[in-house]
Amino acid sequence: MYEQKIRKILSGVANKKLKVDEAVKKLKFMPFEDLGFAKLDHHRALRKGFPEVVFCQNKTTEQVVSIVRKMALNNADVLATRVTEEMFNEVKKHVKGARYSKISKTITINKNKKPKKGKILVLSAGTSDINVAEEAAVVAEAMGNKVERLYDVGVAGLHRLLSNKEKLEDANVLVIVAGMDGVLPSVVSGLFGKPIIAVPTSVGYGASFRGIAPLLTMLNACSPGVVAVNIDNGFGAGYFASMINK
Repeated sequence: MYEQKIRKILSGVANKKLKVDEAVKKLKFMPFEDLGFAKLDHHRALRKGFPEVVFCQNKTTEQVVSIVRKMALNNADVLATRVTEEMFNEVKKHVKGARYSKISKTITINKNKKPKKGKILVLSAGTSDINVAEEAAVVAEAMGNKVERLYDVGVAGLHRLLSNKEKLEDANVLVIVAGMDGVLPSVVSGLFGKPIIAVPTSVGYGASFRGIAPLLTMLNACSPGVVAVNIDNGFGAGYFASMINK
């Protein structure tokens, strides 16, 4: 069905009955591939500028392998998040060039090396926040951005942050990851005129309520220029930072 539609569109262009821009608009919404348990949106890269990202949490290893294989056949870039080591060990048997990060729990496949654009700086308040910060950093890198990391610079020792003023000034957008009180994004926003994506983490003692307390702090930031994503959502922060950077 989809092949017939594509042939009709291409024939229309070839016969000059359909303009190229109109053909591109039609192709943006087709096709998807039905695996039974998943419907892979192979044209998302055309619509969004980056392929569909595979969220592996609660999927079986077999499902992840099947999805990543199909994505790799149709896309130069493949990104999977919340990946276990067991999943990766099976994926690498079937997909060449797959790389795994234990810290960020991501799989990346980049067949074509692209020049990196702009600069995104990813900060973590503490070492315990690094896994979420790394997810944001890996996602932004996979999407073709220059990414720099600045970890363990929380408000318990502001001199650590202030000794890196040049890095903060040089970045186009900041991703700031913090648990506990979650105040670091507000502090940085008050000092630097950069767009900030705040990421609350579930790190902290009981009164942090597994990330709810830092999320509320970030949502209530009094310094303008701060937006917040969901708890532990490094992926969402890295993706949005890339959109801003480009």
